Amino acid sequence: MVKAKSKNEYTLDSARASLVRQEDTIIFGLIERARFPINSPTYHQNYTSIPHFNASLLDFLVQNNEAIQAKAGRYINPEENPFFPDNLPPSMVPHYNFSQFLQPVGALININKSIWKMYFDELLPMFVASSDDGNYAQTAASDLALLQAISRRIHYGKFVAEAKFRASPKDYEPLIRARDRKALTKLLTSESVEKMVVKRVEKKAMVFGQEVSLDRDVESNKYKVDPSVASGLYQKWIIPLTKNVEVEYLLRRLH
Repeated sequence: MVKAKSKNEYTLDSARASLVRQEDTIIFGLIERARFPINSPTYHQNYTSIPHFNASLLDFLVQNNEAIQAKAGRYINPEENPFFPDNLPPSMVPHYNFSQFLQPVGALININKSIWKMYFDELLPMFVASSDDGNYAQTAASDLALLQAISRRIHYGKFVAEAKFRASPKDYEPLIRARDRKALTKLLTSESVEKMVVKRVEKKAMVFGQEVSLDRDVESNKYKVDPSVASGLYQKWIIPLTKNVEVEYLLRRLH
């Protein structure tokens, strides 16, 4: 969660610190998924023969995993956004009293359908081998972990947008009332910060992904995942999609 000085006080600095921590989770998720090749049967409906379930093994794992996590209270946390939100069971545990920092209408934004499509259509082919090793359940589990990390990072734009709005409401309110998406995007954008994030992510991927052996020096040019995959993920998708979420949130902010 964004750390607060009090129940209703959040800062841009604390939001940015959370985004930096989330970089680590995403990079390790990329490294874990790269252990397996594409393993296409994981995503084919005709591979599974699960009674009363007409979808892929991945869909089966994600839907059932989210259902269990919903019962355990995961989606009470406003940072969490399920990929299959329809008909999730209610939480069966006592509710933690999360601070109502987000505007209620904006808090409902969920672009996981777009994230899902990007992940399988564009990201995966960039860094996994086009072969099959039979580890379909493990592949689906690593997909889910990485998808959840990417989704959390992108939807964190709601928290960033709220913090920015509270810091400068007079700058944002006229643009929101005018429904000026272009101007809002420009106001939200800091190209220098974005470039710094991309460079930092690439450097982290180099450090975290190096092959280490006690018998020889670190192989500085051999990585578990090409660092350009991590930087490209941020540059092409995570940063733009996060800004989309920020803009959509702000357009709902005054409701």
